[in-house]
Amino acid sequence: MTEDAAPVSVRAGWHIWPIGIIGVLWNGYGCFDFIMTTTRNQAYMAQFPQEMQTYWYSMPWWMFGIWAVGVFGALIASLALLMRSKTAVTFFSAAFVASAASFYVGWKDTEAPKVDGMEFMPFVIMAIGFAFTAYAYWQSTRGVLR
Repeated sequence: MTEDAAPVSVRAGWHIWPIGIIGVLWNGYGCFDFIMTTTRNQAYMAQFPQEMQTYWYSMPWWMFGIWAVGVFGALIASLALLMRSKTAVTFFSAAFVASAASFYVGWKDTEAPKVDGMEFMPFVIMAIGFAFTAYAYWQSTRGVLR
């Protein structure tokens, strides 16, 4: 008697859709922020103090590259999660590492302007990024992501 070697597909839980959609919205905003900043959109940038704008506009090109990997990697990962693709784990991981590197460089930069009341945001962003990465990994180990 032969056994069928076809892989058994694990059914995704109801939570994959809300988490994936929240990921697309959250990370989509990060991409929007990146695009508005890099294109120096005056209407968008007017909400930030001039010293912050000057700092952002003088960042080295490689910092924009790290930032781009963080936000666009996370958006691609969210879309991959919705498509039940294992690449979500790789993209979320890359985005998490890029975010950590970006925040570390900003934290070490003594010239970086600080916004009162927003000191906690890098920790919030990192916690959310870690949660998305852990969720994608969990779904991958369960066999939900292919």
